[in-house]
Amino acid sequence: MPEIYLDNSATTCLHQEVAALICQVQEHTYGNPSSLHEKGIEAERLILEARRRIARQMTSNQAEIIFTSGGTEANNLAIIGAARRNRNKGRHLITSVSEHPSVLYCFRALEKEGFQVTYLPVDKTGTVNLDTLTDTIRPDSILLSIMHVNNEIGTIQPLQVIGQRLKSKNPSALFHVDAVQSFTKLPLDCQEWQADLITLSSHKIHGPKGAGCLWIKQGSLLEPITHGGGQEKGLRSGTENTAAIAGFGLAAELSGTDLSGKMAILNGLKTAFLQEITNSAITFTLNGPPAKLGAPHILNLAFPGIRAEVLLHSLEEKGIFVSAGSACHSRHPEPSHVLKAIGLSKKDLEGSIRFSFSIYNRESEVLRAARETASTVTKLLSLLN
Repeated sequence: MPEIYLDNSATTCLHQEVAALICQVQEHTYGNPSSLHEKGIEAERLILEARRRIARQMTSNQAEIIFTSGGTEANNLAIIGAARRNRNKGRHLITSVSEHPSVLYCFRALEKEGFQVTYLPVDKTGTVNLDTLTDTIRPDSILLSIMHVNNEIGTIQPLQVIGQRLKSKNPSALFHVDAVQSFTKLPLDCQEWQADLITLSSHKIHGPKGAGCLWIKQGSLLEPITHGGGQEKGLRSGTENTAAIAGFGLAAELSGTDLSGKMAILNGLKTAFLQEITNSAITFTLNGPPAKLGAPHILNLAFPGIRAEVLLHSLEEKGIFVSAGSACHSRHPEPSHVLKAIGLSKKDLEGSIRFSFSIYNRESEVLRAARETASTVTKLLSLLN
């Protein structure tokens, strides 16, 4: 039975061209990018090309791209680096309760260093209340961190308005955006958002694991959290992962092609899945924003009376791979902090599954996955009754 992979928010398969490039780099361009000989210069050229490719997708300056080992490290550098570097201006930080763990845990660590953090609540769609945000911004606020697309429920935050409100009330405060789930899936506009720091990740866009980057607006000041040889402008010391970075750059170029067409494909897959499972007449609820208002590739559904882990493994036996929440928390027994934040009942919390799509999914397999989900839910409920 052919497998159906619908866990693309956790990670994606490699573009074939990206896989070929990585192999070529590992075999032939293995020099240290900091070395002065030809092997090192060849590796450095690959990193420069990756910087250019990613900057083009962001319509930004390539000098503003700092490579990291992934989205988690980029978030850490942005949040901890910004807080420590700017603490002379204030010690108040702002984020939301529904952020990715790599963001939330940074703020919790900073609280232990004496910073004060305001955690903004979200409504049932997962959206931050703009008036509450505005009231929270203070003269001593130095950083606001809000993700573009929520990795579990697909909420798209109104970043343009958020950026405007932050800068109009406190122009010196830095605005960090975790855009890991939206890069090459939705339009990304650093200028329109008035963002100062933006996190991206390779393995969410059909690139390799082990590569990410932080876009840093020129003039934004950070304190490095990794010390050593001074690579990446001294902000991220350590020998660059040339193969992964080269793959990341190519993946950004390939994935960023025809964005509107890609969004249409993903929205079509999402709509087809939702319509098919609705036609099955099983009981379920949509978690987060209405389907048309959420990200085109994420669908989170609750099946009351079913344990998500049981449904996940039952679908796995049929070759269908989905998620019971964020991959960073999938092995932990506690309910998703995102689903708790939007006010789900205990039954819905226990029975929620995330389906996430990519351009490599076909409508026929998405429809089969929906039918198999419905039949599996029906079977599991009959066993319980």
